Amino acid sequence: MRNKTTPQLRLFIAMLLLAGNGFSQSESGKSFTLKEAQDYAVKNNVNVLNANLDDEIAKNYNKEIRGIGFPQINGSFDLKDFIEIPTSLIPAQFFGGPEGSYAPVKFGTKYNATAGISASQIVFSSDYFLALKASKALLELSHKNADRTRIETQVAVAKAYYGVLVFNKRMQLLEANIERTRKLKDDTKALNDNGFVEKIDLDRVELIYNNLVVEKEKLERLQQLTEYALKFQMGVELSSAITLSDTLDLNSVVPADVNFGAKANYSNRIEYQLLQNQDKLNHLELKRYRLSYLPSIAAYGSVSAAAQRAEFDIFDTKKGWYPTGIIGATLNLPIFDGFQKHYKSQQAKLKIQKTQNSIKNFESAVDLDVASSSAGMQNAIASLGNQKKNTVLAQNIYDVTKIKYTEGVGSNSDVIAAETSLKEAQTNYYSALYDYFIAKVDWERANGIIK
Repeated sequence: MRNKTTPQLRLFIAMLLLAGNGFSQSESGKSFTLKEAQDYAVKNNVNVLNANLDDEIAKNYNKEIRGIGFPQINGSFDLKDFIEIPTSLIPAQFFGGPEGSYAPVKFGTKYNATAGISASQIVFSSDYFLALKASKALLELSHKNADRTRIETQVAVAKAYYGVLVFNKRMQLLEANIERTRKLKDDTKALNDNGFVEKIDLDRVELIYNNLVVEKEKLERLQQLTEYALKFQMGVELSSAITLSDTLDLNSVVPADVNFGAKANYSNRIEYQLLQNQDKLNHLELKRYRLSYLPSIAAYGSVSAAAQRAEFDIFDTKKGWYPTGIIGATLNLPIFDGFQKHYKSQQAKLKIQKTQNSIKNFESAVDLDVASSSAGMQNAIASLGNQKKNTVLAQNIYDVTKIKYTEGVGSNSDVIAAETSLKEAQTNYYSALYDYFIAKVDWERANGIIK
């Protein structure tokens, strides 16, 4: 009985492992090819949607950094009501008092107002120009991250899609087995009624039939879960009904462009591109610290006007406002910072070395991934071919055994054994078929074919 459940559980567990994303809107009754299911997931999967939002955030951050280089203009208006006018002390001898003493005097008016506008502009700053380059590199990194999420989602959808197709085929196979066993049961019952076979022969067939019916009930529940896993990956509500319009085309099991001995093209892998981007950012960071010893220059200017009133008539145009205007430039020259820039540069160099190590390690990982997926695909192809032959042989054995039993020259036990072998061969075949499609997706992912 172990062989009856192991393939189903293996397929079901594989489907559950695919679940890791989200779902959004309903697509009740819609039919999807694999490509359409992947395209739909790219537009509706929560992880992809969030990755796209991160990409938009990066775009706006890039524009924010660019804005630092534009003129910075600010306006201001300040209004003061002196409840108590400030008191100043002046030498009392100015008013005829004794020398060395001070007299308290209040200067100013109760109401004071100042209005002004100021502007500043970066003339030269190595930090700004490198920050601008870094923001572009970060934007490219964000694009790559979004691409990686889309690729991972397409891989998950492909595996889930193939899982549903194979499970549907297995359900059809099980229903055919049930019908075949039901007919054998009816035939055996007729022979038993006429005294040609013993009651135990009928009991054996009924036992197999009942087990198949129970197994179908279990598979129906597992079949629903595999469909849920696909909907989950696509971003479809689990309650929605969808159909799959692709079929399992067994005539083109081996893709025509497969070259199992080809060397891996690292640049096809999105992860490799991400590491290259990270390396670019690390070099920009090092350059920033090295150029931070250069001076920075900023120009500025402001115009303001002040009004002083004893009464609250600040905006009375007949009374004067006293203008002030200024323009200038600031040169900021780093002299000594306690070697902070030096040690920051050292840290940046070490980060570059780490990234270079990661790139080399990833190249080795890609080589291993390609070799492993190629071997897995070759094994899956060989296993699928072998299981297909076994299915044909098991079907022939069952047909001959059934004919011999019908003609009275074979035993009921032989038919049951042939039936069990046929069912096992068919189960193994569809298990190998699922393994092939998963191996195919893994091989395409390893070689960077899925974009």
